[in-house]
Amino acid sequence: MLVISSREFRENQRKYFDLIDQKEQVIVQRGKNKSYALVPIDETFKYFSEPEIMERLERSIEEASQGKLTSVKPEEISHLLGV
Repeated sequence: MLVISSREFRENQRKYFDLIDQKEQVIVQRGKNKSYALVPIDETFKYFSEPEIMERLERSIEEASQGKLTSVKPEEISHLLGV
């Protein structure tokens, strides 16, 4: 993980974007109390940024914490997925 100043990032943006593309974690510090993680936007990120998806996940987590679970055997998974 690299921790750099905002000034360093401004002066060498291309370098840091290239490192991020190579799976390096880059944190930009701005002042004493502010930090920002630079991450690439991929399909997973887009998926979890959808409000409807997040609501469904939160509802599922709540149901699971209440014990409202359905068990599925490994051999049933391919059948459920139609594989």
